[in-house]
Amino acid sequence: MRLLVIEDNRQLVANLFDYFESRGHVLDVAPDGITGLHLATTQVYDALILDWMLPRMEGPEVLRRLRAEHASEVPVIMLTARDELPDKIAGFRAGADDYLTKPFALPELEVRLDALLLRAQGRNPHKRLQVADLVLDLATLEAQRAGQVLHLYPACRKLLEVLMRASPAAVTRQQLEFALWGDEPPDGDLLRSHVYELRRSVDGPFARKLVHTLPRVGYRLAVQEGEATDGR
Repeated sequence: MRLLVIEDNRQLVANLFDYFESRGHVLDVAPDGITGLHLATTQVYDALILDWMLPRMEGPEVLRRLRAEHASEVPVIMLTARDELPDKIAGFRAGADDYLTKPFALPELEVRLDALLLRAQGRNPHKRLQVADLVLDLATLEAQRAGQVLHLYPACRKLLEVLMRASPAAVTRQQLEFALWGDEPPDGDLLRSHVYELRRSVDGPFARKLVHTLPRVGYRLAVQEGEATDGR
């Protein structure tokens, strides 16, 4: 999992990093609500761990803006010492998917995150992503368009999955680079080469283009009526 921890307690953050990174997960941290909201809306995460009492913007307001203004469906679990029923109700009404009171056991937090991801992704191991006549089977990793199997390099397949999961929304260049290389993207513009190969496979033989370039932003994969045939 790639997790965003929005928490200002340094000792708790250190404990979370020690536990989750030792188990193969990747964590980013934001020490205040405004930074957390910015990261949550500009990067791709599997789930958010959100404190209630935060500097600059409290957790429920971060969550409300994330859901209402940015239409984000990323799973969010709130961590807080506020254990009264009205607080829990307020957290869920703000958009939380789960609520865990402090102190808590780290294995319980991990299990709850696993459960959130299962619900978000669906329990069907043969789940498919589909945009128009383009289909990606997440179990077999086979991609087809109009019934034709697409032969994709692993990097192109990963880009396709990220773009299809986000569709019809745009995905920034930074998000795509992180999906491929994490925090260490290579020198040069290798991403452009991978997108070129993806576009050639997905759009090359077909009249209707699905992969679109957004200048100075990134890319999106969607049906876009009236678009020029080169997909730009």
